[in-house]
Amino acid sequence: MINQTLSINNLPDLLTVREVAQVLRVSPLTIKRWGKRGKLPAIRINSRGDRRYKKEAVMWLLGIQSKTE
Repeated sequence: MINQTLSINNLPDLLTVREVAQVLRVSPLTIKRWGKRGKLPAIRINSRGDRRYKKEAVMWLLGIQSKTE
C-alpha cells in the first residue's frame, strides 16, 4: 500500500472508500455507514459492487463549495 496524502486539489472525480476515509479522517467503516444512511451516496461499479464516491459530495461534506457552471 502506498502511503500518500490526498490533497483537495488533486482528488480524482471518483474516490474509493479508503480515499474518502483518508480525506475526511474517519474509518472506512464510517464511510460505508454514511452511505447506508444517505449522508454520502455511493456509486456502485462492476459486478462486485465496489463503492465510489463523487468528489463533489466529499467536498460538500467538508463544507467546500464546489463550482457548478
